[in-house]
Amino acid sequence: MRLLLPITTILIALALLLPGVTQPVLTLEGKIDKSKLAKTGIAMIADEGDRHTRSMLMMASSMLGLDELEGEISAYKKTRSIWGTVNELANNKNYLVAALVALFSIVVPALKLLMQLVYCLIPMNKLKHILGQVIQGLSKWSMVDVFVIALIVAYLAGNADGQMGELINMHAEFGTGFWYFTGYCLFAIAASSLIKVTPKNS
Repeated sequence: MRLLLPITTILIALALLLPGVTQPVLTLEGKIDKSKLAKTGIAMIADEGDRHTRSMLMMASSMLGLDELEGEISAYKKTRSIWGTVNELANNKNYLVAALVALFSIVVPALKLLMQLVYCLIPMNKLKHILGQVIQGLSKWSMVDVFVIALIVAYLAGNADGQMGELINMHAEFGTGFWYFTGYCLFAIAASSLIKVTPKNS
């Protein structure tokens, strides 16, 4: 009965990990003000011409009301999950980074939770002792999955910033995957605190 709580906590953490990895973690959207876009476009075209051309363009812009346009248009939108980020990194030939993200955000967390589950279910024997040692070793990496989320957010934001100019108004929004992954982290920490690894000589 005393194992019910840690086992339940592990199962909840595993259940949260899957959507945490596959559902969108972050959505970045960039919008451009229509009037600002029109002014910038006219200014860029005018720079290529002489003074007469610039005057004609400015007059035409004013007549057409391009400087009084209202509203925004969407110029950039990217939504990524952890798994989607791994695929994007791999497609961009960043194989090492893709492998590290996959290892520390998917493989290690799932493996650790499964080993903790087995540790709770099997009786005390040599295998259980070995499992306990491995679990203790993996616990040293317990914050890496949180770092991975921070890395993905920084990667997406930096990627967007590299493509956007001053015209773009950027807006970032956390997706459901972020909250699932946060839930997984909390339950995984709780599971680790509930499981007491028994020394071999006890």
